Amino acid sequence: MKYLNQKMENESKKENKMNYKDKAIRCVKDTILPMQRKQFEECGYCLDKQYKRYGNTEWLFAKIIEKGRIYEIGYPKCVCPDVISGKVTDVSHCECSRQSILYIIGNLLPDKNISVEIIETVLGGAEKCRFKVTVE
Repeated sequence: MKYLNQKMENESKKENKMNYKDKAIRCVKDTILPMQRKQFEECGYCLDKQYKRYGNTEWLFAKIIEKGRIYEIGYPKCVCPDVISGKVTDVSHCECSRQSILYIIGNLLPDKNISVEIIETVLGGAEKCRFKVTVE
Protein backbone atom coordinates (compact mmCIF):
# COMPACT_ATOMS: atom_id res chain seq x y z
CA MET A 1 0.00 0.00 0.00
CA LYS A 2 2.86 2.38 0.87
CA TYR A 3 4.38 1.78 -2.58
CA LEU A 4 1.05 2.53 -4.28
CA ASN A 5 0.61 5.76 -2.28
CA GLN A 6 4.15 6.85 -3.18
CA LYS A 7 3.54 6.06 -6.84
CA MET A 8 0.29 8.07 -6.83
CA GLU A 9 2.05 10.98 -5.12
CA ASN A 10 4.86 10.91 -7.73
CA GLU A 11 2.31 10.85 -10.58
CA SER A 12 0.49 13.80 -9.01
CA LYS A 13 3.77 15.76 -8.78
CA LYS A 14 4.51 15.02 -12.45
CA GLU A 15 1.03 16.13 -13.43
CA ASN A 16 1.39 19.38 -11.47
CA LYS A 17 4.75 20.08 -13.14
CA MET A 18 3.14 19.55 -16.55
CA ASN A 19 0.27 21.88 -15.63
CA TYR A 20 2.73 24.51 -14.41
CA LYS A 21 4.78 24.08 -17.57
CA ASP A 22 1.74 24.70 -19.78
CA LYS A 23 0.66 27.65 -17.63
CA ALA A 24 4.20 29.11 -17.69
CA ILE A 25 4.43 28.84 -21.48
CA ARG A 26 1.05 30.55 -21.93
CA CYS A 27 2.14 33.30 -19.53
CA VAL A 28 5.47 34.19 -21.20
CA LYS A 29 5.44 33.05 -24.84
CA ASP A 30 3.86 36.22 -26.28
CA THR A 31 5.18 38.71 -23.71
CA ILE A 32 8.43 38.03 -21.88
CA LEU A 33 9.95 35.65 -24.44
CA PRO A 34 9.87 38.13 -27.37
CA MET A 35 11.36 40.86 -25.15
CA GLN A 36 14.09 38.53 -23.87
CA ARG A 37 14.78 37.31 -27.42
CA LYS A 38 15.17 40.91 -28.64
CA GLN A 39 17.62 41.67 -25.82
CA PHE A 40 19.50 38.42 -26.49
CA GLU A 41 19.88 39.30 -30.18
CA GLU A 42 20.98 42.87 -29.33
CA CYS A 43 23.67 41.37 -27.10
CA GLY A 44 25.13 39.13 -29.81
CA TYR A 45 23.31 35.99 -28.64
CA CYS A 46 25.26 36.03 -25.37
CA LEU A 47 23.50 35.59 -22.02
CA ASP A 48 26.46 37.10 -20.16
CA LYS A 49 26.20 40.33 -22.16
CA GLN A 50 22.40 40.34 -21.91
CA TYR A 51 22.44 39.95 -18.15
CA LYS A 52 25.15 42.57 -17.78
CA ARG A 53 23.09 45.05 -19.76
CA TYR A 54 19.52 44.15 -18.73
CA GLY A 55 19.97 42.16 -15.52
CA ASN A 56 19.21 44.84 -12.98
CA THR A 57 15.68 46.22 -13.30
CA GLU A 58 12.78 46.65 -10.92
CA TRP A 59 11.25 43.45 -12.35
CA LEU A 60 14.27 41.18 -12.89
CA PHE A 61 17.80 40.66 -11.70
CA ALA A 62 20.36 38.35 -13.26
CA LYS A 63 23.83 37.64 -11.90
CA ILE A 64 26.60 35.81 -13.68
CA ILE A 65 27.98 33.23 -11.25
CA GLU A 66 30.20 31.42 -13.78
CA LYS A 67 30.50 32.98 -17.24
CA GLY A 68 28.59 31.13 -19.90
CA ARG A 69 27.41 28.47 -17.49
CA ILE A 70 25.82 29.39 -14.15
CA TYR A 71 23.49 32.28 -13.40
CA GLU A 72 21.23 33.47 -10.63
CA ILE A 73 18.00 34.93 -11.96
CA GLY A 74 15.20 36.34 -9.92
CA TYR A 75 12.60 38.90 -9.12
CA PRO A 76 12.93 41.58 -6.41
CA LYS A 77 9.27 40.79 -5.61
CA CYS A 78 6.78 38.22 -6.83
CA VAL A 79 5.59 39.13 -10.34
CA CYS A 80 2.92 36.44 -10.76
CA PRO A 81 -0.53 37.99 -11.31
CA ASP A 82 -2.21 35.02 -9.58
CA VAL A 83 -0.10 35.53 -6.45
CA ILE A 84 -0.39 39.33 -6.49
CA SER A 85 -4.19 39.06 -6.76
CA GLY A 86 -4.27 36.70 -3.78
CA LYS A 87 -5.75 33.79 -5.80
CA VAL A 88 -2.67 31.65 -5.11
CA THR A 89 -0.79 31.26 -1.83
CA ASP A 90 0.76 27.79 -2.09
CA VAL A 91 4.56 27.69 -2.49
CA SER A 92 4.25 24.85 -5.03
CA HIS A 93 3.00 27.49 -7.48
CA CYS A 94 6.60 28.77 -7.73
CA GLU A 95 7.21 25.80 -10.03
CA CYS A 96 5.43 27.93 -12.64
CA SER A 97 8.17 30.58 -12.42
CA ARG A 98 10.85 27.90 -12.62
CA GLN A 99 9.18 26.50 -15.72
CA SER A 100 8.91 29.95 -17.34
CA ILE A 101 12.64 30.58 -16.87
CA LEU A 102 13.39 27.12 -18.26
CA TYR A 103 11.15 27.79 -21.26
CA ILE A 104 12.62 31.22 -22.04
CA ILE A 105 16.28 30.23 -21.76
CA GLY A 106 15.58 26.96 -23.54
CA ASN A 107 14.19 28.98 -26.46
CA LEU A 108 17.17 31.34 -26.48
CA LEU A 109 19.65 28.46 -26.31
CA PRO A 110 17.87 25.52 -27.99
CA ASP A 111 21.09 23.53 -28.48
CA LYS A 112 22.00 23.64 -24.77
CA ASN A 113 20.88 21.59 -21.80
CA ILE A 114 19.28 24.01 -19.32
CA SER A 115 18.41 23.30 -15.70
CA VAL A 116 16.69 25.67 -13.28
CA GLU A 117 16.55 25.22 -9.51
CA ILE A 118 14.46 27.22 -7.07
CA ILE A 119 16.71 28.82 -4.45
CA GLU A 120 14.03 30.78 -2.59
CA THR A 121 10.70 32.46 -3.29
CA VAL A 122 8.38 35.05 -1.80
CA LEU A 123 5.65 32.43 -1.38
CA GLY A 124 8.19 30.35 0.52
CA GLY A 125 8.81 33.21 2.94
CA ALA A 126 11.80 34.93 1.31
CA GLU A 127 12.07 38.62 0.46
CA LYS A 128 12.60 37.88 -3.24
CA CYS A 129 12.45 35.02 -5.74
CA ARG A 130 15.81 33.49 -6.74
CA PHE A 131 16.61 30.70 -9.21
CA LYS A 132 19.88 29.01 -10.16
CA VAL A 133 20.25 28.44 -13.90
CA THR A 134 22.84 26.06 -15.30
CA VAL A 135 23.67 25.96 -19.01
CA GLU A 136 25.51 22.91 -20.38
